[in-house]
Amino acid sequence: MWSRVGSLAAILACSVALSVGGAQALDLKETETLGRTHDVTALPPIADRLPKEPLIVDMAAHGREPGKPGGDLNTLIGRGKDARLINVWGYARLVGYDEDLNIVPDILKSVDVEDDRVFTLHLREGHKWSDGAPFTTDDIRYWWEDIVGEEQLTPSGPDPFMLVDGKPPKFEVIDETTVRFAWDGPNPLFLPTLASASPPFIYRPAHYLKQFHIKYGDKDEIQKLVDKYRVSSWAAVHNGLDEMYNAKNPDQPTLQPWQLRSDGDGQRYVMVRNPFYHRVDSQGHQLPYIDQVIMSVTDGRLVATKTQAGESDLQARGLSLSDATVLKRGEAQEGYKTLLWPLSYASQVALYPNLTVKDPMWRKLLRDPRFRHALSLAIDRDHINRAIYLGLGTTGNNTVLPESPLFEERFRDEHAQLDIKGANKRLDDIGLTERNADGIRLLPNGEPLEIIVETAGESQEQLDVLELITGDWKKIGVALFAKPSQRDVIFNRALSGDLVMGVWSGWDNGIATEAMAPDELAPVHGDSSLVWPAWGDYWESKEASGEPVDYPPAKELLDLYKGWLASETAQQRTKIWKKMLEIHARETLIIGTVSGVRQPVAVKSKVKNVPVKAFYGWNPGAQFGIWRMDEFWIDDQG
Repeated sequence: MWSRVGSLAAILACSVALSVGGAQALDLKETETLGRTHDVTALPPIADRLPKEPLIVDMAAHGREPGKPGGDLNTLIGRGKDARLINVWGYARLVGYDEDLNIVPDILKSVDVEDDRVFTLHLREGHKWSDGAPFTTDDIRYWWEDIVGEEQLTPSGPDPFMLVDGKPPKFEVIDETTVRFAWDGPNPLFLPTLASASPPFIYRPAHYLKQFHIKYGDKDEIQKLVDKYRVSSWAAVHNGLDEMYNAKNPDQPTLQPWQLRSDGDGQRYVMVRNPFYHRVDSQGHQLPYIDQVIMSVTDGRLVATKTQAGESDLQARGLSLSDATVLKRGEAQEGYKTLLWPLSYASQVALYPNLTVKDPMWRKLLRDPRFRHALSLAIDRDHINRAIYLGLGTTGNNTVLPESPLFEERFRDEHAQLDIKGANKRLDDIGLTERNADGIRLLPNGEPLEIIVETAGESQEQLDVLELITGDWKKIGVALFAKPSQRDVIFNRALSGDLVMGVWSGWDNGIATEAMAPDELAPVHGDSSLVWPAWGDYWESKEASGEPVDYPPAKELLDLYKGWLASETAQQRTKIWKKMLEIHARETLIIGTVSGVRQPVAVKSKVKNVPVKAFYGWNPGAQFGIWRMDEFWIDDQG
């Protein structure tokens, strides 16, 4: 289905360049449909729009057919905020994952890596932003010195991936196409972070943003913008217009394959091709093939119905396996196929006991591994797999999938087999032996053992799984009550210590390699964690808020994560990863259910180069990103 990957250290032991020649070596073909989206009289010819050494894609080498430019691709999104997915699916990155999950140069011509400490980045000469302005190392310098280095714009300072032992790198501009970041110690976070679905964009269009920066811009003009937008300072103006990821500012130049042209009053987002995009196929056609990607906002509950009615050309967002039957009914009439890509989640649905909950009674109970083991052993995962996932998934813990080189069966199976007798014994051993008339065990305070599991209210699938677990847990004297809420609410409640247990998908990255950061396994995230938010907040805030880790298994995980950050070899990183996976399996810190569930992907027959076999994930994967959506094309003959 997809290949396991090798060591990042081995991949980056030498400089790698994907280009096999300059633009002059190709018989370049002007994009015939460029006039649909741009004033061609205002644009230079294609040879002057491409870098001198573009990234040349050999379609046949990875099993795809060369396409032709043109056409629109329609897709549905559940909220306007999802328009930013165009910058995920486009997946133009300084370095990115290929289909075998190797990190390779993309926007960059090449990368030189010395001992995981010194990273020399080589840009493509002649590369241009979407407005035709040169993309040079000054755009990286501007990000580092004038955004990250400007306290009013970045009061928190550099992100963790830019720090080693709390220290930033030495930054050096070598020339217009070469910069160097050098740390005193190894920084294994650097390249994987640049390759992520939502990267930090360590470059900015300086020529555009300088007009809003107090150091460079006209102060009177900046003040007019402060008044216009009714914000407090020039920094708020600059940050508001600096939208590399969120796709809200159509005036900000981009390096992605498509750029926002219109938001259609928040209902219809039109993304148009970037005429200066750096990739070209071996036939001489500049990518992307597709002229426009059109995202229409619709009620999330109607995505499957509208897809069945043919209103989407390519759809995965808003679909779940339960929609497969509905989708199959519309295939013949509307001319699409429903592909089933395995999801890369470590668990499709997982339960997260909040180990930093405020209530001392719940805190003590949730930190007792016997309690977590009991809850896990009582779940009939086979029933969930059959009833919800048509038997297509794999039961077990929240852990890496068999496709990961780090996978071991014991990580998946420990404390994850149905054992009602064993679950009851563990609860008895804790001392929860008394029950009320309904057979529900009593807590130390005399109240019934009722666990409120909070959800984001976005997934019927999660509620269906919780309904089955409710029946399972009743057999061991535990009552479960599902409480739908909102995404922001449950994460805020977790951080405040009010949430006892939440439900979410398992780790995003179920196909991890040793080169990928094990941050999901350690208490290093605060406002995005349901299992240890106070500990993660303490780490993220550099001890300014939250709580220090005071639970031995979590402390061990944090120490291992620190060891990974300081690691110098693939062997060290593999050992650390496996130890962390072992702790999670032993402790059942997160209660997994079923993995390997399928994601329906509805594809019109006219949309070419969408792989039949692929996986669907966020990091790594960027959903459609690593399958190179810029290589998808529209065949008018369908």
